[in-house]
Amino acid sequence: MSREQLAVQRARKSFQTGKSKPLEYRIHQLKSLLRFITERRRDIADAVKKDLGKSANGTELFETLGLEGEIKLAIGKLAEWAAPRPVEKNLLTISDEVYVQPEPLGVVLIIGAWNYPWVLTLQPLVAAIAAGNAAIIKPSEVSSNSSKVMEELLPQYLDKDLFPVVTGGVSETQELLKQRFDHVFYTGSSSVGRIVMEAAARHLTPVTLELGGKSPCYIDKNCDISMACRRITWGKFVNCGQTCIAPDFVLCEPSIQSRVVEEIKKCIKEFYTENPETFEDYGRIINQHHFKRLMGLMEGSTVAVGGGSNESQCYIAPTVLQDVTGESKVMKEEIFGPLLPIITVSGVDEAIQFINEREKPLVLYVFSNNNKLIKRVIAETSSGALLANDCLVHFTVSALPFGGVGNSGMGCYHGLHGFNQLSHLRSCLIKQLKMEAFNNMRYPPPHGQKAGLGTLLSAQAAERGSAAAHGPAGRAGRPGSVCGAGPDNEVLYNHCQC
Repeated sequence: MSREQLAVQRARKSFQTGKSKPLEYRIHQLKSLLRFITERRRDIADAVKKDLGKSANGTELFETLGLEGEIKLAIGKLAEWAAPRPVEKNLLTISDEVYVQPEPLGVVLIIGAWNYPWVLTLQPLVAAIAAGNAAIIKPSEVSSNSSKVMEELLPQYLDKDLFPVVTGGVSETQELLKQRFDHVFYTGSSSVGRIVMEAAARHLTPVTLELGGKSPCYIDKNCDISMACRRITWGKFVNCGQTCIAPDFVLCEPSIQSRVVEEIKKCIKEFYTENPETFEDYGRIINQHHFKRLMGLMEGSTVAVGGGSNESQCYIAPTVLQDVTGESKVMKEEIFGPLLPIITVSGVDEAIQFINEREKPLVLYVFSNNNKLIKRVIAETSSGALLANDCLVHFTVSALPFGGVGNSGMGCYHGLHGFNQLSHLRSCLIKQLKMEAFNNMRYPPPHGQKAGLGTLLSAQAAERGSAAAHGPAGRAGRPGSVCGAGPDNEVLYNHCQC
């Protein structure tokens, strides 16, 4: 039996004991995860520095702070999230107990990503623990230092059987995907997402796919271009451009292209100095493979800003490309690096057409002072999220579901959305063994007063729906009646025993 198969078997056996279900146990595990982040902050930062060249401040801002906030939210809200959720009743169930009960799915497989190796692996784990599941944690082998630290240290804080860390490369991941899970949560590329979904389908296992794509950024010529470019520069070049929700390319009118280039150039100098290669807060490309891929994407485009590189250090300078078209090499795949192409369009009409001719992105950015223009872009496009006049910050709002649509993914998480994603929302209806006269209408044969009662109930249900849509204008039932019967509803009144 393989190491991966044994880990899944132990997790399922432990889950089946019911150990992970009590809220007190879930909260204990969440607090242990929080303690891990607090006590091992230095180990986490050192690992990310080795993997991505990111400073300790960068790791704090983009990895651990948000993760801590998500854990604290889950701890504070868990009792509310896990409680039965009453729903609206109909006339046939008016005296019954009707509610939705969240319950754990079982054993979840979490496959993390290398670009933010901690938050994109452990944030889904927060949702899995909160929902009462067991989880197999598979960090990305590409961020090898973070993977090693996670494997060595996380089991010192979490239940080893319920939440094992399984490391390895492609073969180990393939072996994991052969096993049966109750949910698979994958963060990464669309191409691998298809493989994950195909493997999960063999067991009819549902999936959450947090993918990527080419996220457009439209700049309205009448907006504050200086402010827009400042925010775009930050959003694009954070983590050396290796962010799934980074602006992938800019769309703007030809009349403002040179201004956009100059403003971004000024911001690069302000943020990363004259020489970003020596600046502590500017990271590195994850490995040689991605370095070469990114250098190849620049072919056929004009470098307007940056363009410098150092292969031995996996360094590529913040770079702006112009003379780019939809057919350019850099527009054929998600960039996932510090290259920002600018494509000129005649206005918002052409921008919307350009966006809609391509796969649905994970996020769409629009910079404009015109609220009608923003609302038009919302109405006439589709994307996982839309953010106006800023970049990236929607990821920090736990009340917003984070996820893609179409080629950029399926499912969502963060806060309650993650809890719901990794729970089964079970429909529950509890009747009592009385009021049988009221139920007689459903038994055969359907004739006489039974048929009349059924017709009346159907009509009242329709009337009730109409009243809900148009306000409280319905007729009151007789005093003390829970089903709405009254002397003017003779058939219902005669049969009602409530």
